[in-house]
Amino acid sequence: MDMEKNKTSLMKVFMNYSVPLLFMVICLIGVYASKLNAVYILNEISVRLSRNLFMVLALIIPVIAGMGLNFAIVIGAMAGQIGLITVKIFDIGGFPGFLMAVLFATPFALLFGYGTGLILNKTKGKEMITSLMLGYFANGLYQLVFLTFMGTIIPVDNPEIILSGGVGLKNALDLKLIQYAVDNLFRPNIMGVKVPVVTLLLVAALCFVIKFLVKTKLGQDFRALGQDINIAEVSGIKTDRIRLIAITISTVLAAWGQVIFLQNIGTLNTYNSHEQVGMFAIAALLVGGASVTKATISEAIVGTLLFHTLFIVSPFAGKNLFGDAQIGEYFRSFIAYGVIAVSLVLHAWQKYMNARNREKLE
Repeated sequence: MDMEKNKTSLMKVFMNYSVPLLFMVICLIGVYASKLNAVYILNEISVRLSRNLFMVLALIIPVIAGMGLNFAIVIGAMAGQIGLITVKIFDIGGFPGFLMAVLFATPFALLFGYGTGLILNKTKGKEMITSLMLGYFANGLYQLVFLTFMGTIIPVDNPEIILSGGVGLKNALDLKLIQYAVDNLFRPNIMGVKVPVVTLLLVAALCFVIKFLVKTKLGQDFRALGQDINIAEVSGIKTDRIRLIAITISTVLAAWGQVIFLQNIGTLNTYNSHEQVGMFAIAALLVGGASVTKATISEAIVGTLLFHTLFIVSPFAGKNLFGDAQIGEYFRSFIAYGVIAVSLVLHAWQKYMNARNREKLE
């Protein structure tokens, strides 16, 4: 009897953590095959955690509220880029430039989040596909504004950012005026590893805020919606309003996350920096063991760590194993897109196995 119980318990643990365990094994193989030294890997992990984790955490609230994976965070990323473009136009550098970018981005993010929430409230049960389509639609509007309106409807006289014809922004904008504005505020060297302490503290502060928010009345409403929207409505919760708040919070956090990301990169690819934001953030969250119905801070951290460790080592592993670093590049592109499908399939399998176990118990 005890042996059967232990076997069931072990099976349950494996089912619950199958995705992170799978990618942990892949990462360990990749680290071994890459032959990279530990200091280099830790330095890269430190940088990637600090610049990507904020964006991944922006996905948690909509999942808790039962809205699934918010592919529309790409719209929040566009708001962040609007803030950065504004800072570039006014030539505000350093940490004040970073703060002004956040300040300029926030009203756009609030507006975009509110609009996104209104549309998602009309498509209950189909939020993920709707948010994906909204991202593509918003991208078209973004391209129209910055390719056609800049220099015509919106006057811009800065030759550093405007195309030679006087209409449209250049494909790439130099953000050196705010590069490492947050990262370099306090970046001690610990045994060869440079740690961007202030950036990581911002991420830690967001973790604390999310944890606190979930314990409030609003957070309990999010959870009630996530469990069953119909029961939540019967209980007197204004479900449309709560969903609107959830998606707006996610969009604002995505805008701030994009500003943090690009201040580290130092270059804004005007027309495509935002395009893969949703895909990579969602992939990272799913690698940590989250699903369309459940996501936690720890899963976001573990997923970002595993996903970006794989990104660091895969080109070197490809070169050492196959003599061509490009194979590693193809592999990590495959991982970025394939992990979402794999994770969703494993999640469906977990639901199926849980249902079978419940039937056996009954």
